[in-house]
Amino acid sequence: MVEASFTGLIRTVLIIIGVFIVVRFLGQMMNAKRNMAEQEHMKAQENNLKTERERTAKNLGKTSVIKKGGSTSNDIEDVDFEEIID
Repeated sequence: MVEASFTGLIRTVLIIIGVFIVVRFLGQMMNAKRNMAEQEHMKAQENNLKTERERTAKNLGKTSVIKKGGSTSNDIEDVDFEEIID
C-alpha cells in the first residue's frame, strides 16, 4: 500500500522548482551566448563597412576598368540578324 506523505509532497514541489530554476538558467545562458554571437557579427559588419568607406574615399575620382571573365568576342551572337534570300 502506497501512502502520500507531507514530506514527499514538499520534496516533489522542491524538485519541480529546482527543475524550473535550472531550465531558466540554461535559457539565460543560451540567450547570452546568442547575443554575444550577434554582437560579434555586427562588429564584423561594421569593420567591413569601415574598410569599404576608406577604400572608396581613397579611390574617389579615380576610374577603374573591370573586365568580366564570361564574355569573349567569340561568344557574341547577333540575335537580330535575319537572312534575306533574293
